[in-house]
Amino acid sequence: MRALLLVPLLFAVTAGQAADDPELAAQLKARTQAMIDAIPPGDKSVWDAALDPGVIFVTENNVVMDKAAVLKDLTPLPAGLIGKAFAIDYRLQRYGDVAVATYINDEGLDYHGQHVQTRYRVSDTWARRPGGWKMVSSQTFAVLDDPPALSLPPAQLADYAGTYALTPEIRAVIRLDGGRLLAKRDRRPETELKAEAPDLFFTPGSPRSRRVFLRDPSGRVTGFADRREGHDIVWKRAG
Repeated sequence: MRALLLVPLLFAVTAGQAADDPELAAQLKARTQAMIDAIPPGDKSVWDAALDPGVIFVTENNVVMDKAAVLKDLTPLPAGLIGKAFAIDYRLQRYGDVAVATYINDEGLDYHGQHVQTRYRVSDTWARRPGGWKMVSSQTFAVLDDPPALSLPPAQLADYAGTYALTPEIRAVIRLDGGRLLAKRDRRPETELKAEAPDLFFTPGSPRSRRVFLRDPSGRVTGFADRREGHDIVWKRAG
């Protein structure tokens, strides 16, 4: 089904050569920023004018919406929330009557007196219609950041040092170097593990994954779960 939906778009894109169009990029960036500015007050008119009737809109939470659902969902921010966002790093390529854009939605939110800064990578596809350019698809991905690191004493970190096996042939060594916990798998570069909480570690620069250390009833570390997007691959302690 997804492939069938993409056929008309792919045909339109391949029908023309990719080209820079600074004038169109400036126009669509301005429209994009206007759409972003319309979110806090819940101004549906800006979005209604920009969206194609057949738009496929995918949120950062993997919710697929049509135009009616997008407009219904667009309501003013609740009391206590003040938000402002900007489209930055805007890039656009034009393929005849189709234009593909990507940018970072840099969003600042005052959440009941506390500031939250988040970023989203957005990819939009626009098509030229008789009434002007309309957005025919949009997809948003959250740009993940490393969590705050927790400082654990070396004596506690020493619990995690050891050799761990995924298979008899695939092993990882975790060692303590002063106050740092370092991990190395086979011929891969050694990386640092930082604590998000006791028994929960992350690698700086890789916020999609975690190492969750496992313990037996006596409290001894027996292995760790390599967790990505909620799915675990279990390594067992081998030494």
